[in-house]
Amino acid sequence: MSQNQFPGRYQTPSTPATPTTPAIPGSLAPGVTTSPAALGVRPDARLATAFLSQAFVWMFAGLLITAGVAWTVQSNPRLLEFASGSFFILFILQIGIVIGITAAINRISAVAALGLFFVYAASLGITIGLIVASYTTGSVVTAFLSASAMFGAAAIYGHVTKRSLAAMGGFLFMALIGLLVAMVLNIFLQSSAVTWLISIVGVVLFTALTAYDVQRIQSGAIAAQTGSMEKAAVIGALTLYLDFINLFLFMLRLLGGRN
Repeated sequence: MSQNQFPGRYQTPSTPATPTTPAIPGSLAPGVTTSPAALGVRPDARLATAFLSQAFVWMFAGLLITAGVAWTVQSNPRLLEFASGSFFILFILQIGIVIGITAAINRISAVAALGLFFVYAASLGITIGLIVASYTTGSVVTAFLSASAMFGAAAIYGHVTKRSLAAMGGFLFMALIGLLVAMVLNIFLQSSAVTWLISIVGVVLFTALTAYDVQRIQSGAIAAQTGSMEKAAVIGALTLYLDFINLFLFMLRLLGGRN
């Protein structure tokens, strides 16, 4: 995987916008003062397709790894016992990998970032295997198909819509923080009504995030931040992967029947 800088084929409107605020230090690659969206430019169709297609390729590769590991774990009692006993350690490891990839993306190679992403996908497969073992096969299939349909529809909308979804970013981030707080509180409340409400909000939130993230990837915003199409593909894949996995898990909690 090469470390070439992303191509500069951008289309500019007749009166390009001039950024009025200085770039945040460290937020963009060296030599890039602001994102394409802030400059009022957008990549041409071929470049936008390249941004998106590379991200989806690695995302699907990660999902295949997760599915393979999850199937192996849920069908093996010893692996299930290991997953159950190591759940908290795996959770900390997974959080650390995600933070590590996003924080160090400008300092590590694209190959290293991709390797960490695949390690994350494999470790999450252990956790997913333990979770799906608690549900009937029919409910897992139903949740997966429902999540796939919603993810696909949201991704298509984010790809084809001419409306800018950038303004949704702040709102979606605040909603995500609120959802995490509610989930932590419900650990102590153990309320089935709150669990149901959290699942509904989670499905809506990650469906919206999918459309937002697809548009952000194809606009070249992530490539501008990393300074590399290869690194942007890994970050984009990780983002879309997390959107789909969370959408699936919330659908499973909402629709799934436990064994």
